[in-house]
Amino acid sequence: MWLYDPDGRGYLDFYNNVPSLGHCHPEVNAAMAEQAGRISANTRYLEPKLIDYAERLVDTFPSGLDRVVFTCTGSESNDLALRIARFASGNEGVIVSTHAYHGTSAATAAVSPNLGDAVKLSPFVRMVSIPGPAGVPDGQAADFFEAQIRSAIADLNRRGIGVAALLLDSIFSSDGVWVDPAGFIASGVAAVRDAGGLVIADEVQPGFGRTGEHMWGFERHGIVPDLVTLGKPMGNGFPIGAVVGRKAPMEQFGTTSRYSNTFAGNTIGIATADAVLSILQRDQIPRRALSMSQHLRAGLEKIEQQTSTIRAIRNAGLFFGIDIGHESAPATARRTMALDLVNAMRDDGVLVSTTGANEDSLKVRPPLVCQAEHADLFLASFERALSKVAGYAS
Repeated sequence: MWLYDPDGRGYLDFYNNVPSLGHCHPEVNAAMAEQAGRISANTRYLEPKLIDYAERLVDTFPSGLDRVVFTCTGSESNDLALRIARFASGNEGVIVSTHAYHGTSAATAAVSPNLGDAVKLSPFVRMVSIPGPAGVPDGQAADFFEAQIRSAIADLNRRGIGVAALLLDSIFSSDGVWVDPAGFIASGVAAVRDAGGLVIADEVQPGFGRTGEHMWGFERHGIVPDLVTLGKPMGNGFPIGAVVGRKAPMEQFGTTSRYSNTFAGNTIGIATADAVLSILQRDQIPRRALSMSQHLRAGLEKIEQQTSTIRAIRNAGLFFGIDIGHESAPATARRTMALDLVNAMRDDGVLVSTTGANEDSLKVRPPLVCQAEHADLFLASFERALSKVAGYAS
């Protein structure tokens, strides 16, 4: 749970979701070192553990998602998924949320509004609002989202582009961690399929047990996508990713289009990812993360009751969005306060960050091995930061 600066000062990491099992997990490191000591090779040389891991990985998904292609990063995973979706659908259009982030390759940056105005979006992209930031009540969320999707589809069709994919992060982390109501995306997903598009679940941030109740974030919404993209926590910091998908689009693409990635599925990456999956399952990490998220939320709600600085708390498992600043305050003031809190906590030895279109929501996502003692340290630091920045008194 800790990082150390050159002077040996410890920082409690409540931001980094990449090492989901914590920094320097001994079993993960041992698997990595053992494989490196035996052979470090790419997939030009077949190695049994790759097949074993692939089968174990797809077993964690709903039936029907039974094909996997390995990559090195989440960006590569999303890039490949877009290629598959465009090939299988015969269309080009991609629908994303208004502040989505899906990667840094040319193709994924072009569907990532989060990167800002300097990065031009593809003319084949359509952005849709999600209910939470738009102020839509939970009871109307599904209808609102479906209407947004249908409007995007209609525009793409009218311009002769067609819809290839709905690409979404099921926890909408870059939009501000908008997780509820569970299931609100389902009717929009159905509309995309009716229009001939594929549904791509970007699980780079919510996947591998982060939401606690499920292994994969899309499961909270009761949907089964056509393609699922993986990265970040898959190797606990070692760069490895994957696309898991349905047989039809994966085989259609694979038999007619070439995809060769030298380092994807390399032996060290597979050994590391295999160790991560084994530990997640053996130690029931998602269930423990859910329990810890309840402890953390209870502490945050207690603080919320004593200050007007917190507008809202949202979470799915150990992924929190905490809205900062009074609703009536100017957007710039809310953003400044959130950033001041991040810096005050860093000075206090606790690491968090911000998210959302206005960057006025704290993004809190500790490694899944977080214990009660760590949550309590975070809560105490958060209170001190609130006192320093906003005049909070416990």
